[in-house]
Amino acid sequence: MSIERLKKFVQRGAAAQRAVDKVVANLNVLTVQRKWGAHPPAWIVILAEACDASSQGKVATRIGMSTTVVNQALQNAYTGRLDRLEQRVRGELMRETVQCPVLGEITKRECLDHQSRPYEATNPMRVKLFQTCPRCPNRRQS
Repeated sequence: MSIERLKKFVQRGAAAQRAVDKVVANLNVLTVQRKWGAHPPAWIVILAEACDASSQGKVATRIGMSTTVVNQALQNAYTGRLDRLEQRVRGELMRETVQCPVLGEITKRECLDHQSRPYEATNPMRVKLFQTCPRCPNRRQS
């Protein structure tokens, strides 16, 4: 094989690798487009983009959900409550906020985290949150 043929072969291989890298880099977004149809919800697209930028596992940890839930949501196959996942995505990845009567402006993710924490009599802030959260307009539906 001549040097010129070898160079062309290597260049084609590099171009092919770049094409594969481009597809793999957008794999979650492509999955959402295929599984959710032409107009997926904005928060699903944001979730897919975040997963493409890092990984489904890292994003799942960041939003406080399991990797399985994230994967199934991207596949439009999750049979659980998508509204809970949506609120976590909106709070953590989209940085949407709510006005907490106790803490002031906080992200939706922080709000959901406070709602799910148990009562702690040793922490005055937790006591106040425990008393206020059940009547708060930002309270998620069980």
